[in-house]
Amino acid sequence: MDINKLKHIHFTGIKGVGMTALCLCVKDLCKKITGSDVSEIFVTDETLKRNNIKWKEGFGEKNLRPKPDLLVTTAAHQGFLNPEVLSAKKKNIPVKSYAEFMSNLANQKKVISVCGVGGKTTTSSIIATMLHYSKLRPSYVIGVAEIFPLGNPGHYDKNGEFFVCEADDYVISPGVNNTPKFLLLNPFITVVTNIEYDHPDVYASFSETKLAFKKFFNKIPENGALIACIDNPNVEEVIKSLKIKILTYGFSDRSDYRIINVRNDDQRTLFDLFDKRNRKIYKDIVINLPGEYNVRNATASFIVGLILNICENNIKRGIKKYKGCRRRFQRMGFYKGAIFYDDYAHHPSEIVSILGAARRWFTKRRIIAIFQPHTFSRTKALFYEFSRAFKDADTVCLTEIYSSARESKDETISSKLLVEEIKKYTENTYYLPKKDMIIKWLSDFIKKGDVVITLGAGDIFHIYESLRKFGLK
Repeated sequence: MDINKLKHIHFTGIKGVGMTALCLCVKDLCKKITGSDVSEIFVTDETLKRNNIKWKEGFGEKNLRPKPDLLVTTAAHQGFLNPEVLSAKKKNIPVKSYAEFMSNLANQKKVISVCGVGGKTTTSSIIATMLHYSKLRPSYVIGVAEIFPLGNPGHYDKNGEFFVCEADDYVISPGVNNTPKFLLLNPFITVVTNIEYDHPDVYASFSETKLAFKKFFNKIPENGALIACIDNPNVEEVIKSLKIKILTYGFSDRSDYRIINVRNDDQRTLFDLFDKRNRKIYKDIVINLPGEYNVRNATASFIVGLILNICENNIKRGIKKYKGCRRRFQRMGFYKGAIFYDDYAHHPSEIVSILGAARRWFTKRRIIAIFQPHTFSRTKALFYEFSRAFKDADTVCLTEIYSSARESKDETISSKLLVEEIKKYTENTYYLPKKDMIIKWLSDFIKKGDVVITLGAGDIFHIYESLRKFGLK
């Protein structure tokens, strides 16, 4: 497909974070953009409006007038079986999935991809920020509503050499095309932050997940590199027989780049990095984020910079410039003297990392976690892992499960059941299925100095609209 020949592209499910980022690239290519989605408010609504991109509510043939040159569809909202997509096919409008179109765009450049469960968005964003401030004019598609300080999560620069993106192990369209999305990419450099079992709805076993990652890594060319977090035992297992260039990183003394001397200073994190191969120490790397997991994310980005021959000072400056992403430990404000943060974490390992980071930053404060489980299949498959994920919280609240548009309700699993299991490890755990119940509970329960963290990949962030009416600032 020659993207340059396209004049009008329609996005079905335009408000998905990946779709929004992708359509911002298309905007930079000066194409006409139309789109459609459900009426529900998404975190990307503001991003689209800020960029003067309009969309229609609902799906159907009516949204395809005038006739676009291409329709790009999300995996959600029935994917290729969406009525709007089916109408496009009847009209002989070419249809591509998000993964297919993004890969077509990315593969025109040298692809720097980040894969894993947790850390993809932050690491990709740090790399994009570092390349931007090193004047390398990166293009990028990153699945988040906003990157601070870059702004838009998607950008295309015709003159830049590199394309930064998240490499997703989820499939192109469940039940229609079960090819993992990342296998469509032609990676030059790939970062793997970790490997966990995250998609039981499309992978029958963890072994299948590991095999998919291995296939992806084997796509890296001879002049490219895999940057692998060896702290994760699953990563170590998958990479051990690969015959590609691999640079490992982490806290492990087996790492090629070992993280040392981590310390906190006024809500900044500083660390040093020991390059075992060259017997060199890179000192005083600064990130404006908490947690060992973010130190790892910054380390992976630092190594990318070294591979690209960016000077040490520019790498450090770019990493320090990064201020976070929307819904990634994002400070939301103060209410009744408590500070509120919001995070997209939806896998047990991510929750453990976020709460552990908060515990180390706020050692003497009470930490309250409000979690909205995401998908019935994930909650059921990782039930016991979730139950043990909240040990660093003093108090835990669960809403009802947020069902993805790609699955049906499962009556055998619920947040109420999960709450009873969590109580075995975190006694002060409550079941508050509706957002208005959470608002009332917060009003009665929180105290000055508390740290409240909302967690989940659904619509948990909507509670901040209500909290602002009650005085969140």
